[in-house]
Amino acid sequence: MVNLANLGLATELLLLLTTPAGARFDGNLNYKSPSRRHPGLGIDVRRVRRRSLVKRRGGDGAAAGLAFTHGVASGDPYPDSVVLWTRAAPSLASDASNATVEGPVPLYNHDTQPYINADPAPICVQWAVYPSEGNGSAVSSGEAYTTSDIDYTIKVEANHLQPFTTYNYQFAICGSNITSPVGRTKTAPLENADVAELKFAVFSCSNYPNGYFNVYGNAARKDEQDYFIHLGDYIYEGSAKGERAHEPSKYLFSLYDYRTRHGQYRTDPDLQLASQNFAWITTWDDHEVSDNGYRDGSSALNNTEQSFLNDGRVSVDQRKMNAVRAYFEWMPIRQIDLDDNLRVWRSFQMGNLLDLIVLDTRNYDRSITSLTWNNDYIDLIRNDASRSLMGSHQENWFYGQLTKSASRGATWRIIGNQIIFSYISQSGKFNGDDWNGYVANRNRTLKHLYDNKISNTIFLAGDSHQNWVSDLVWLGEKTYDAETGDGAIGVEFAGTAVSSTGYNGLIVPARASAEKLVTENTELQWQDGYYRGYYLLTVTPDKLEARYYGSPSVASRNSWDLPLANFTVVAGENKIARPVAGGSVEAGYLRGGKTNPTNVTLNTDTWGWDIVGYDQMYINTNA
Repeated sequence: MVNLANLGLATELLLLLTTPAGARFDGNLNYKSPSRRHPGLGIDVRRVRRRSLVKRRGGDGAAAGLAFTHGVASGDPYPDSVVLWTRAAPSLASDASNATVEGPVPLYNHDTQPYINADPAPICVQWAVYPSEGNGSAVSSGEAYTTSDIDYTIKVEANHLQPFTTYNYQFAICGSNITSPVGRTKTAPLENADVAELKFAVFSCSNYPNGYFNVYGNAARKDEQDYFIHLGDYIYEGSAKGERAHEPSKYLFSLYDYRTRHGQYRTDPDLQLASQNFAWITTWDDHEVSDNGYRDGSSALNNTEQSFLNDGRVSVDQRKMNAVRAYFEWMPIRQIDLDDNLRVWRSFQMGNLLDLIVLDTRNYDRSITSLTWNNDYIDLIRNDASRSLMGSHQENWFYGQLTKSASRGATWRIIGNQIIFSYISQSGKFNGDDWNGYVANRNRTLKHLYDNKISNTIFLAGDSHQNWVSDLVWLGEKTYDAETGDGAIGVEFAGTAVSSTGYNGLIVPARASAEKLVTENTELQWQDGYYRGYYLLTVTPDKLEARYYGSPSVASRNSWDLPLANFTVVAGENKIARPVAGGSVEAGYLRGGKTNPTNVTLNTDTWGWDIVGYDQMYINTNA
């Protein structure tokens, strides 16, 4: 009688003996991504090992045809570690199989001939991290495998690093001279370290067919920031056409669809440049899954039989599973809690200077949102106490993080949030898809800040494709003076899009629209919907500055970077410093100030300044 237990041990031992030194499936975090503890989201690595026992790719001959197809990236910096990412594959194309998310057997038992034939030969990849200065030896290194099961992606955690230190890193196919580009990354400061300054470039809403990712390249070439923050809508799930038409050319439903879309976005040279040179801290918004998503559906796919039959024959849960798996495979993000497969909410303690608290106000446990056909209903229930953007678990965690941050003595609390927090109406109507559709949740947040006297709180937001700068105020409950800012409890900096459409018209009517919005909304200090762009946060113990930049056009790839407006928040004052923006901005409308359009723009390739203007902002996606 065969002892199965002993046979299993013998197989594992044989695997170790036939494996290149140090190479491991477990060394690649994407085999755990998003979660190995959930049958619907895990990959049985032992079965993958057995399937590929007889053949492994490595060495010059076996490595022929392999390449690092999508550059390199890093993210989620800790004081002693950082996540590194790349893709080593025989082609740009994603694997067409959905095997890892289909099938009725526990942990996707892949002991079937089609699966065995799919990819019997894993790719062995080495990685190493080096000091950024000089030619020192590797300070962290390892080997890991990748296969088509995870779309040939590789995600590793480089450990034993020094805090707040810049490093270079590189990948290579084992036993060959095939190497990736050299990447650069940076660890976070120690939690209690005295930090004089930190800088973050903040982005959101990058729609590939709508325009070129010029602002990623501008920020990367200027090289001012320590880290990149992306607040979501990193990809879009649509089927837009044009010179940068979406691939695949349809709405996304399957795992293959989402993987292919992520791969297409990572071919953009400015995204590759920014990913190669900076550690990213990301969260998702709705379009990483589906427009106006919430706990049980989205505007394009509802949890009903009719929607299932009409929209891809994929359920809401299956579509979300596909999107989540692809996101974790293709992004340099940590799995914070493997028992919570949708968790991207997390925090970073960066010295005694700040805590960066990253939320998920979209996919985790969000109550029903505006789906276009139900706007009247959402308006009726937007003040219901039961409504939450993030669910009770995350909401309580969020309030706890705010309190913990203040208690530990961090000067600033920066909230990485997807959607507009401030009380904003447009001609008397509210957007039911941002915090204005979840009034009780916003009131609970403001109450926690006011009641606990939590100072220096800065909300970041994307999603709207326009720029908004506001004092944070509990209107109707606390006294507020819009002229001086007294009565505010913090500030919100909301940014425009990398390339998604904002105000779709000429700049003069865009300015008139901004004036109307600022006039109608008490706490709103500046608004601009015309430019695509980003903003740079500079944080010190004494003040926080936000500098907004715009691209004059994303209809072509260019390196023009236009300064739009500068704002200051003095530590302890909980409001935008007056005069707001120094009394003058380049674009949009400023409360109590002037708009002085100069079009004096920096070329981030040549470092020359010139007066620049374009007739077209976006690519035509109807062609």
